[in-house]
Amino acid sequence: MTTETLAKTPLHALHLELGARMVPFAGYDMPVQYPLGVLKEHLHTRAQAGLFDVSHMGQIILRGEHAARALETLVPVDILDLPVGTQRYALFTDENGGILDDLMVANAGDHLVLVVNAACKDQDLAHLQTHIGDQCEIESLFESRALLALQGPAAAEVLGRLAPEVKNMTFMQFGSVRLEGAECYVSRSGYTGEDGYEISVPVAQAEALARALLAQPEVQPIGLGARDSLRLEAGLCLYGHDMSQSTTPIQASLGWAISKARRVDGVRAGNFPGAGQVFAQQRDGVAEKRVGLLPQERVPVREGAEIVDAEGAVIGRVTSGGFGPSLGAPVAMGYLASAHAALDTEVWALVRGKRVAMKVAKTPFVPQRYYRG
Repeated sequence: MTTETLAKTPLHALHLELGARMVPFAGYDMPVQYPLGVLKEHLHTRAQAGLFDVSHMGQIILRGEHAARALETLVPVDILDLPVGTQRYALFTDENGGILDDLMVANAGDHLVLVVNAACKDQDLAHLQTHIGDQCEIESLFESRALLALQGPAAAEVLGRLAPEVKNMTFMQFGSVRLEGAECYVSRSGYTGEDGYEISVPVAQAEALARALLAQPEVQPIGLGARDSLRLEAGLCLYGHDMSQSTTPIQASLGWAISKARRVDGVRAGNFPGAGQVFAQQRDGVAEKRVGLLPQERVPVREGAEIVDAEGAVIGRVTSGGFGPSLGAPVAMGYLASAHAALDTEVWALVRGKRVAMKVAKTPFVPQRYYRG
């Protein structure tokens, strides 16, 4: 894909002005880093506050009295009892229980707001239209709204200067907030493991809001490079890497994302695509599953590396890996044969033909600091 055919977010000109190095990502020309550099951007987000342009993500609204019930037929999550002003993590599954995408669903009162992954947004929209388009109104906000993420321990102080009420929100709360004259959707959530907010803003007002936030002394612009190392340290999955249509929620160690009401003994058990397969795996276990991995040498182990046992037999693969700046050590995630997936099990990654010792580890690698009140 040439640069000319890449889509641009509403903040594209601002990224160039800020000296960003741009790369193609999910069909968009996106900032991978700014002059500060990936390492310092990562550490700045953990210490103060970082501003991320995530406008490439897809935002969708569902309206109508049956919207929640309709959406429940596509996800293993409790949407009917999702309180107004609350957001929940969800998964679209297929008839085999494979994960089509992961998403956020918020209850805005008279409508639901969905945020889906950039690379999947067109197929997600089509999926919704095909399966529930006759039961609720589906509105794409792909062209009309931008999405900013303000992340880090200073995020509440910074955003609180523009709208004091955001400081009272707790993790996964959601609401309409006026920022710099723009009507925004704000959720206290993010993809870094830190406290912070995601802000949906009309395209016409996105740049003014971004500049207002960047004008605060605690805030630096942060690119995709640090976004990836931050989410990896936080043990958060990246769709298309750590989970995909060929993995189920159980294999991906996302069983916690299946709401109690939708589990085999729940009040609205099943009734999502692949429920039978998912419940069978919950009962019988799986052949392989996603685990955290800590390389025991200072060698980054990257996506695609094979994992072997002491005898050299291949028992898994790395799906995300790199250096964890806050941990000061390499970190990775991947899929391992369940017999080797217990904590502290020693395994080896093959990196350029050499064996690198790794230990199966708990995630997150760095403590999550979500604000729960």
